[in-house]
Parts: sequence; C-alpha cells; structure tokens
Amino acid sequence: MVLRGSVLVGALTLAVLSGAHEVKAQGAFTLSSPSFKDGERLAVKNAGNNKSNPNCVGENVSPALSWANPPAGTKSYALMLFDPEGRPPTGVSHWVAYGIPVSVTGFAEGEVSKQTDKYVGGQSTMKLPHYSGPCTPAGAPHHYTFTLIATDLEPTALKPGLTRDELIKALDGHAKGATGLIGTFSKP
Repeated sequence: MVLRGSVLVGALTLAVLSGAHEVKAQGAFTLSSPSFKDGERLAVKNAGNNKSNPNCVGENVSPALSWANPPAGTKSYALMLFDPEGRPPTGVSHWVAYGIPVSVTGFAEGEVSKQTDKYVGGQSTMKLPHYSGPCTPAGAPHHYTFTLIATDLEPTALKPGLTRDELIKALDGHAKGATGLIGTFSKP
C-alpha cells in the first residue's frame, strides 16, 4: 500500500509511537474493500448526493469495508475517511467513527450511509455522524483515505461527536496499530 494523505501517515505514526509494532502470526492487520481496490477510483454511487452542490453527483452509498488480523489486545476500532486535498489547507473529514466493537469485522455496502448501532458517530467537516461521500470537482482526482485504527479502549470509552482531530488526540497512547485504504474520485 502506498502511504498518501496526512491522516494515514499521522495514524500510522501514532500507532508506532504507541508501541504498536506487533503483527499477529497469522498476518498483517489489513483493511480491504470488494467495492474498490487500494489506489483505484470509487464508484459514482459512493459520491455524495447533496443536491445544492453540483459536484455531488452520487447516491452517498458507502463502500463495503472489511478488516482482519487486529493486533493483540484490540478492544475497539476507530475509522476515519479523510480527503487531504479538499478545502485547502485543512482537508475534509468525510467520516469519523469509533467505538466499533472488536467483534465487528466490516461494514456492508451502504450500511454506514446513515448512523448505525455498530459505532459511535463522530463529527465530519459537514457536521454529520455518518459516511458522507466525495463531492469532488472535475479535474485531478482527490485521494480519499480510509484509516482504521485498532485501540485498547472499550467501545463505550469515548463520547459521541468527536471531530477527527479530537479523536486522534483521544487515541494517543491507545492505538495498537493502524491500516488504511485509498480510493480516488473526481466528478466525471
């Protein structure tokens, strides 16, 4: 996997600084999707559908995601979707989710397009607690970084509504490992 996007690099750095360099014997901690391959374009249906924004050309259907081989001691996961090229210089946080129980190993297509009981909803740049798809202008594609962090926190440890930055701060010293997946998108 090619590391792109400040959030993935930050999350991986956080994990390493926390001592999360163990890998289970059966394989590396991974995040994957049957909806797109790492580095490939997201489907138009995965794009946002805000009718007041002409760059939102999709149906806001979240892609399917699955993960495997969490580090030993994992009690919950956090998952963020970030576009480092959106709204310079801060980027756009499209989804902040945490408190995902260790028993959850993925989300079906469309499952997180609205809030579910499988995670605690944070707050995206758009102030939403659930997935919000890309609304990228035509031209050079943006990189949408899905970052999954294994934590030693109980699923109920963090209050709802944390922003991406607040979540990263709350995970300091609690990250067991991180993995990521990048999809690209621009308005067709």
